[in-house]
Amino acid sequence: MLLNDLTSSVDLRPVRYQFAAVRGDSYDDNWLVIDGTVMTPEGSWSFAEPCLLTSEALQVAAWLRAVAAGTVDVTEPDAEGELSPDTWFIEPVLAFSLADRSEGGTAVIRVHLSLEAAPLWQQGDDGADMYQYVVQLTMDAAALLHAADQWELSLVPFPPR
Repeated sequence: MLLNDLTSSVDLRPVRYQFAAVRGDSYDDNWLVIDGTVMTPEGSWSFAEPCLLTSEALQVAAWLRAVAAGTVDVTEPDAEGELSPDTWFIEPVLAFSLADRSEGGTAVIRVHLSLEAAPLWQQGDDGADMYQYVVQLTMDAAALLHAADQWELSLVPFPPR
């Protein structure tokens, strides 16, 4: 799934289950390794991390569709300027939030990248900046729906086990 605008892009793809063999554990059997490639004016990097369960991965498409439909609320920073994503997962590596919406249907989404998914210059060992590094992308409803379709297609080989 490619999320992009004129200045930045985040390309996310499920590439495999973390563990090839089913172990009989609902978590271990369903961890997906997500391959990410990020390009911003600050720099480019990539990561490959087991950071989404199969059920969580399906939530990404649902969130994108909800943003396109205008049913997701904008998430403002708190009083200290800290960001909290409105869609996050068990592993705090990847998250999403809505930064802004225009009346014309354009949305500014935030892709929150923490820990192993953050750029090297943002990676710390204390976790104090969890969810604070974001890539903001301005996308219209059609692009968001296309990204949701792409994401769902990429998940077909990875059903819940």
